[in-house]
Amino acid sequence: MILAKRPPWSSPISRSCILHATVAWIISWRRVWYSGAGDNATPPGASAQLSKFFWPVRGHISSIIGQALERGRSSGSVELELERLHVNLSPFVVNRVLRGVSDSETAVRFYWWAESRPGFDHTQFAIAYIVSLLFIDGNFSLLSEFLDRVRSQGVALHRSLYRILISGYVRAGKFGSVIRTFDEMVTSGCREFGVDYNRLIGVLVKNCCFDLVEKYYGMALDKGFCLTQFTYSRWISALCQSDRIELVEKLLADMDKFGCFPDIWACNIYVDYLCRQNRLHDALQMLEKMGMKGTDPDVVTYTTVVDCLCDNKQFAEAVELWEDMVKRGLKPDTIACGVLIFGLCKNDRVNEAFELALRMLSLDLELSVCIYNALISGFWRSGSIGKAFKIISFMRKNGCEPDVVTYNIVLNHYCNTGMVKDAEDLMKKMEMSGVNPDRYSYNQMLKGLCKAHQLDKAFAFVADHMEVGGFCDIVSCNILIDAFCKARKVNSALKLFKEMGYKGIQPDVVTYGTLINGLYSIGYHNLAEETFELMLKAQIVPNVNLYNIMLHNLCKVGHLKQAQNIFFQMIQMEVSPDIITFNTLIYWLGKSSRAIEALDLFRDMRGRGVEPDSLTFRYLISGLLEEGKATLSYEVWEYMMENGIILDRDVSDRLINMLKSKNK
Repeated sequence: MILAKRPPWSSPISRSCILHATVAWIISWRRVWYSGAGDNATPPGASAQLSKFFWPVRGHISSIIGQALERGRSSGSVELELERLHVNLSPFVVNRVLRGVSDSETAVRFYWWAESRPGFDHTQFAIAYIVSLLFIDGNFSLLSEFLDRVRSQGVALHRSLYRILISGYVRAGKFGSVIRTFDEMVTSGCREFGVDYNRLIGVLVKNCCFDLVEKYYGMALDKGFCLTQFTYSRWISALCQSDRIELVEKLLADMDKFGCFPDIWACNIYVDYLCRQNRLHDALQMLEKMGMKGTDPDVVTYTTVVDCLCDNKQFAEAVELWEDMVKRGLKPDTIACGVLIFGLCKNDRVNEAFELALRMLSLDLELSVCIYNALISGFWRSGSIGKAFKIISFMRKNGCEPDVVTYNIVLNHYCNTGMVKDAEDLMKKMEMSGVNPDRYSYNQMLKGLCKAHQLDKAFAFVADHMEVGGFCDIVSCNILIDAFCKARKVNSALKLFKEMGYKGIQPDVVTYGTLINGLYSIGYHNLAEETFELMLKAQIVPNVNLYNIMLHNLCKVGHLKQAQNIFFQMIQMEVSPDIITFNTLIYWLGKSSRAIEALDLFRDMRGRGVEPDSLTFRYLISGLLEEGKATLSYEVWEYMMENGIILDRDVSDRLINMLKSKNK
């Protein structure tokens, strides 16, 4: 039994119950003591008569010692009170006295005094009782001293006592002591059982001591023990959760050899790990093996694999597996239904998702508002606006009220298509329906106003609604700055940029990128470059989009050398260039009669794993042709054709004409 530290609410009665339960195993020892053993054993009847005869005497001695201990605790001198006694002891008396003591230090003092008295003998009961008290009181220094003294007197600890020690150390979190005690038990000659290894390995697994787990697992196998299904399952679960998967296959093979298989909890964790690592084939094999080994997959198992199939765009297999789950009598929950529908809608297969939703309804499965939202959003993206509105009507009739996400989907449609009046009416309808617009709703409305070029109304909307409700954030400011810059009201954008700092809203890389592009658009080149430097001083790392803005505008005003420096800085900052980055530089290098540098950059582009597109080849070949480098142009064109990219008609005509003129 595992003994815990004394809880704050512990009473003497509860402590007594714990201790009595802890040493219940010793009853057999007491029976042996009173009945005798071997050929000289006393007949059972005589033993009972002798026990009854001596009981009053032993009880009287125990009572005297108990009173002395009480006086000693009061006076602070337990040893002095005990030395005044002149009594003979027996194991029965010692055990009876200890069972009346609830203080570990008093119990140890009594035991050490008793060792010097006539008739004393060490018993496992007494040692176990004192050890239990020491664990309850958390007196580990005295526990260590007590055990050392017991060992020094040649007392061999019983296996059950080792188990009490190990359990107590586990509860106290002293795992070093747990290992030392277990090793001592193994080397002491005590007979070990599989349960001992299962308990120890379970503790080690829980604390992620995987190296020690492997050590003691090997010892258990060498001695012919195997782990239980529960221990194996917890170990496999912990390995998956700690990303130490390499051992799981070996454990599964061992379990197969011993005729057992992980429980459903471990199987689901393992399948989830395989799916997160995109090991779909292995996950499907595990799913099949579960059914063969008697651990039938549940809804969680199927949902995990269906989600992975959708991520890999294997929708036919995902639907088939979902149907198999239903045929097996498993009722999909909201998550199981949603996973497949979300996957289909996300990949523009909304009609299939809708058919599946109807199938779910035919099975009396309740669709959540999230599933309805996925269908509505899917139909909207596919341009089926009428179907989207029909889904909204249907969900209401089916007892599912639209939530803020539903309204935001419709709001997004209105704002993107310039239907600002409808968007404003929808915001009012939301509030009347008890659905409060969230931050996304307000920012979407703001974007709609800006897109409709209603900047004054947008600014008033921020002041009257968003700031009052605490919805104005970095996204809101970026929307307004972008709108001001597109309207060439860059001074208003700069003013808002400064106000952001006063309001505690820190600009991000999008803010700087939008503002810098706006400054360049009206010819404020120096201020744009100063703003870029300001961003770097604020330790905001530019993203690839911002670097592309800088490169494009620097090249456009003829600052090609500065643009190249920005490109090198981009590489040093470990920001990966994209196709736009390379196309920009290749174009302007070609325009500047530096086609060979453009060709070198093209090679660098391929070395970085960025695939060229038709614009790349157009810019590169055009630059080479401008410098009369027909042979190089032809080589680039051949590479282009090998990769299945067709050159523009005007450039290809120029190339052909130049090659003809060279051959004349």
